[in-house]
Amino acid sequence: MDIQPGQAPWFVSIIITSHNYGRFLREAIDSALNQTYPAVEVIVVDDGSTDNSREIIASYGDCIIPILQENHGQASAFNAGIARSHGRVVIFLDADDVLLPQTAQQVVAAFQQNPELVKVQYPMRVIDACGIPTGAIKPAEHLPRPSGDLRRNILRIPFDTTWMSTSGNAFAMSVLEHIFPIPESNFGILADYYLALITPLFGPVLFLDTIGASYRIHGSNNHQPGTSTISLPYIRQTIQYSYGTLPYIQKFADQLGLETRDTVKRENLSVSLLANRLISLKLDPLHHPIPEDTLFGLFKWGVTASLKRFDVSWTLRFLFIVWFGAMVLAPKPVARWLAEKFSMPESRGRFNQILGRLHGVHQ
Repeated sequence: MDIQPGQAPWFVSIIITSHNYGRFLREAIDSALNQTYPAVEVIVVDDGSTDNSREIIASYGDCIIPILQENHGQASAFNAGIARSHGRVVIFLDADDVLLPQTAQQVVAAFQQNPELVKVQYPMRVIDACGIPTGAIKPAEHLPRPSGDLRRNILRIPFDTTWMSTSGNAFAMSVLEHIFPIPESNFGILADYYLALITPLFGPVLFLDTIGASYRIHGSNNHQPGTSTISLPYIRQTIQYSYGTLPYIQKFADQLGLETRDTVKRENLSVSLLANRLISLKLDPLHHPIPEDTLFGLFKWGVTASLKRFDVSWTLRFLFIVWFGAMVLAPKPVARWLAEKFSMPESRGRFNQILGRLHGVHQ
């Protein structure tokens, strides 16, 4: 590192967490070390890898801060990295992703301009296993990129609000100090649910326009379908971690004195979460994770959730209701097609442009 923590008021900690990602790890470390912003430390947490990851980490010598631990999961790796970090700003980088060189510089500029920010998000370009851009961007272009006070979103429609996975965020240490350590038993993977959905309760968020990282899809991602068709295990995982995060949203909202109202009620949550429940029940009732669900009940709650969407046009709310009704009535092959159109933006083609306008996204 070029500058020590005490020498820079906006010191940045880039924490790379890895488990058996040796084939991608060097590229991730190099991207962190090659930031144009000089006041950066790079912490690499190896969570019990059995491949060549630890040899790669050792090859960097004093250029990085290594943490080698047994395999305890993503939350444990995050906790270990935070315990050794010195930054006022923290970027968690998945070992299969890559930071662009200017990202730390742009993030620090945003925090300097508004020190009240708790999180800065940035889009990510999608790359394949070889690092070649696929042409896709996260988030999809039809989705809004919300900034400002998002507490209402988190407390009313937490899973309908656009948020970035791990490598697409930079956090203020001042908020992480309030919510760490992450509960390790609940977030062995997908600890970004906890980070992304709790931090906005503490202050404003900024979504940058410029791409800050590359998100790699390689077929072994923890929470990314490896195929171009609907993945029911992925859908069920989304349901599991969404509901697993709700008690923590409630906990910190209570601590902050925020009114939660319907946050923890299963029948009054986000359209996307109710849609996932309906997809799971309709297409694979035997493995559906919520035994008390019924098709009619999910339709009823879906209508209620659609009408409560304060962030989209009435036309889009109506389309949501039509989709819920069609899913209930359609034969299974048609329902699978409807599920894919709902869950996989890349399958919708130019219709995304219309959805973007209905979401209020400038096209």
